[in-house]
Amino acid sequence: MAKGANPRLDRAMRVTTTTQAPVDTAADTVAIGVFEGKDVAHDLDGSPLQALLDAGEARRTFKHLALTHAAGKRWIVVGLGERDDFDAERARAAAATVVGRVGELGTRVLCWELPHRLDDAQIAGFVDGTLLAAHRFDRYRAAPPEDEPQPRLEELIVSDHHDVSAAVGRAVLVAEAQNRTRDLVATPANDLTPATLADRARELAAEHDALSVEVLGRDGIVAAGMGAFAAVAQGSDAEPALITLRYEPVAGEGFDLGLVGKAVTFDSGGLSIKPAQSMATMKLDMAGGAAVLEALGAIAALALPVRVVAVVGATENMLSGHAMRPGDVVRARAGTTIEIVNTDAEGRLVLADCLTHARELGARRLVDVATLTGAIVSALGHRRAGLFADDDPWAATVEEAAAATGELVWRLPLDPEYGELIKSPVADLVNAGERGVAGSITAAEFLRRFTGDVPWAHLDIAGTAWDLGRPYAAKGASGWGVRLLVALAQAVAAE
Repeated sequence: MAKGANPRLDRAMRVTTTTQAPVDTAADTVAIGVFEGKDVAHDLDGSPLQALLDAGEARRTFKHLALTHAAGKRWIVVGLGERDDFDAERARAAAATVVGRVGELGTRVLCWELPHRLDDAQIAGFVDGTLLAAHRFDRYRAAPPEDEPQPRLEELIVSDHHDVSAAVGRAVLVAEAQNRTRDLVATPANDLTPATLADRARELAAEHDALSVEVLGRDGIVAAGMGAFAAVAQGSDAEPALITLRYEPVAGEGFDLGLVGKAVTFDSGGLSIKPAQSMATMKLDMAGGAAVLEALGAIAALALPVRVVAVVGATENMLSGHAMRPGDVVRARAGTTIEIVNTDAEGRLVLADCLTHARELGARRLVDVATLTGAIVSALGHRRAGLFADDDPWAATVEEAAAATGELVWRLPLDPEYGELIKSPVADLVNAGERGVAGSITAAEFLRRFTGDVPWAHLDIAGTAWDLGRPYAAKGASGWGVRLLVALAQAVAAE
């Protein structure tokens, strides 16, 4: 931790459920959602909440807020719009809007009175939106004076007429994993090194009996014949880490699912150096690896009955007298030779050896998560991640998980003609195609060469890992991918 960094790390919010009426809870603020055509389900003596609606101060329009005081508490009426349009993502947005208001009010304990007849996903949405929107990355800020404490939302109470503790508990585990991912991504590269990520993997393994971890350093990576990964790492003094987490809750051979994450903890571009403006946020280039680690931690905490292996390639991409050069030829673990034409196309080199490693460990399906190309931001902006897949049923499973979790994807094509763009005159492949020509697709075509006959999906999250623009994750690290990967593991477990 850098000198002066604040150790007030990311206190997890306390979350409880109750069948009590909100007025009987310890909350200082209560939020009540109302759908179009509906009235307040449980009002107070004198009907002050319904009176807000009748007067037009409160509205049922989606995300509209109105505030009143009664029975010693603050009461926020929030519009939820049309019931038929309401889903988990709208629940997240409504909850985040309320969190923004209660932050201004100095709320410490918030109670959500849930509308009747929500499904588990919608219930989880209210929890997600609250925990994600309330999250603050403030470890590097000076602590406030002891006599001037800053109010902070410390507890969430979820009130419903029936027991929703199971759905809420699951949602809390996943949302906390997403917030931990955000913390990892937001931590600057001088404190978040490949060794730090390896330590986090060891912590996860220590927390769950079904998890085990193995970490290879530079010598081990070289000895394993991972020449592509080693080439990226050789320019940095920081020790790289090939992190392998195995989740084995049931006996069996191989793994039902392989998760692979790119974790370039800082990307200077190497000798093909990035412009200064582009380099400023390159601590985020490990977002895929962070999401994979924390998603597997959530999968273990949920005790899902599915065997999963996670492989994370962690390294810096730096300039030095040892750095790989344009024109170099390296040999990947799979035996494929690669001509380096752009040292800023390093993530695919790391992933090539990591995908091979996951396949060799017996992963029967693969998904990799990576901040891989700026081209995907040009194509899709910050709304969706790019999805590439070589197996239609597996792509459909990923798309269903994306839709269910609000972490949306858009499938782009793979085609042999695009593969022609990564042929090398001196090696089997070049690591980058022509600048400005199908950059995300040619990167995916490159990765495809290392997946063998295993169904594989690639998620390019360069546009969604940072400044997502959602009410619950507007700026900074988003933790994108955790919800999707957990849902994907749940889908595989349910087969």
